Amino acid sequence: MGGMSGADDPVALRVAGTARRLTEEFTRGTSPGEAVAAARDLSAAAEAALQEAVDRARAAGQSWRDIGDLVGTSRQAAFQRFGHPVDPGTGEPMTRAVSPGAVQRATEFLARFTAGRWEEVLADFNDFMRERHDVNRLAGGWAPLIGMFGSYQGSGEVNPVPAGDGIVVDVRLDFEAGEAMLFVSFDRDGKVAGLRLHPAPTR
Repeated sequence: MGGMSGADDPVALRVAGTARRLTEEFTRGTSPGEAVAAARDLSAAAEAALQEAVDRARAAGQSWRDIGDLVGTSRQAAFQRFGHPVDPGTGEPMTRAVSPGAVQRATEFLARFTAGRWEEVLADFNDFMRERHDVNRLAGGWAPLIGMFGSYQGSGEVNPVPAGDGIVVDVRLDFEAGEAMLFVSFDRDGKVAGLRLHPAPTR
């Protein structure tokens, strides 16, 4: 943690090198496959750079709430994504790996939810959740936010994190004049097992 500074910083060099390679592939335009590979490598380099930046911010005294605000999520979700938890039983680092397709599944659910496609949202619920929700209840939870903050504008980054046998997503929702937080948990079958929506804390 902390890395190096200046022109020799390996994280910066990796990002610069992959960005340059992608720029060259796009400029030449001769190999779409190579451009895809370069974009993939740049994405991985950028993710590594974000992790390093968070580690440095933490070392400099930034709180998880500060970091969550910067990446558009809660402090808990920021810690789950970027923190370095240690298993108290073994002393070994705990994994943050998520199942394949988790990001796409969470992103698609977010799109259905924020578009008010409540029948489709209900279809994503597990049996427990379907017994306790209907279209009217879902719409009734969304309408007050529109009344307080205006129309929905977009969201922060969707980053599923492991939780037990499933995953959780804690994402910021941006409105015309305010923000809210949407918490969603998915079970091992990819069904929604928990849902919470509330105005974001005032910064």
